[in-house]
Amino acid sequence: MNVSTTQNVTIPSGPAALAGTLFVSGEKPKAAVVLHAATGVPARFYAAFATWLSRDRGIACLTYDYRDFGASGSAQGSAATMTDWGVHDQQAARDWLRARLPEAPLWVIGHSLGGMMLPYQTGLASIARVVTVASGAVNVRDHPWPYQAFARAFWAPGLGALSRRIGRFPTRALRIGHDLPAGVYAQWRQWCTSPAFQRDDADLPVADATALTCPMRVVAVSDDALCPPAAVWRLMTAYPGAMKRQVVLDPRTFGMARIGHLDPLGERGRPLWPTLIAQDLPSRSNVLI
Repeated sequence: MNVSTTQNVTIPSGPAALAGTLFVSGEKPKAAVVLHAATGVPARFYAAFATWLSRDRGIACLTYDYRDFGASGSAQGSAATMTDWGVHDQQAARDWLRARLPEAPLWVIGHSLGGMMLPYQTGLASIARVVTVASGAVNVRDHPWPYQAFARAFWAPGLGALSRRIGRFPTRALRIGHDLPAGVYAQWRQWCTSPAFQRDDADLPVADATALTCPMRVVAVSDDALCPPAAVWRLMTAYPGAMKRQVVLDPRTFGMARIGHLDPLGERGRPLWPTLIAQDLPSRSNVLI
């Protein structure tokens, strides 16, 4: 077992500076992972997983917070959008890690939002492997009840107006997470309440649907009410050139009472971690295992 050490780093992303942490061991890394977070989840949530990657698997891992969120600044008065987070900040973090560890195979692990945005980025040929976890093109109608009732209330037009008026989306006051920039919430709402999801969003760059050709492990969670497996599989159409393998995590398989949307990459998901990063045999078919 290696010793994992951490380095606090700053990643430039346009006018923003992203606060990140690089988890490394004393040996030459077998791979370098950039871990793109889910919406509203601070980078510190992933520290245990990143430590495990570096210490137990010899894989360097970069975690970071999107602009105007977490350690990267305040949501109050921010002009940030989902495009800023999912295109510009994710691109900046991946490019930074590639320059920092150029000899290590570059992996992308994306949680929720973190696995959705690669088609809108550049330089995808440099990626050796992608793992998406609970990432899907989800519509409000996809959620099972009673969670769907909560989702519909969360996307109520009045909350968008409130966030514009006070200069942030007050997630903390609603006791459901950390405050978000108002523009992040607005664009997120647009996607999740539209049958087209992202396809009609003029704020996004033109997607290159064939640029990603590396192996891709697409992980869904059977009891994920926020992003059910059907929505995860729907997202795979955005990656037609990738060699995809589908995986469903069932809590019963791992002796767990539940998994849900957040736990796979958090401390409570430790039993799942070897399965998340397991290597697949190359295949261009979508195989359900």
